[in-house]
Amino acid sequence: MNSQRSQVIRLYKNLLHLGKDYPKGYDYFRERLRQSFRSNLQVTDVREIEMLIVKGEFVSKELEALYMLRKYRALKSRYYYNK
Repeated sequence: MNSQRSQVIRLYKNLLHLGKDYPKGYDYFRERLRQSFRSNLQVTDVREIEMLIVKGEFVSKELEALYMLRKYRALKSRYYYNK
């Protein structure tokens, strides 16, 4: 249980860090993240918590991928001229 708590806290902090680059702003992202974590506050089943952690890690990886794609497109538009 204690290790799951630390995993959840680490996931929350990681997502908060990723939210700094969110297009709609950090405050919007932080509120949505808080709502998401609060909605799952009553979950006590170990398996369900593990599933939620996996889902959160997937969301984290997807955000990272989207940020990398955005950076790639910005660099591409600077160095290549599209007719």
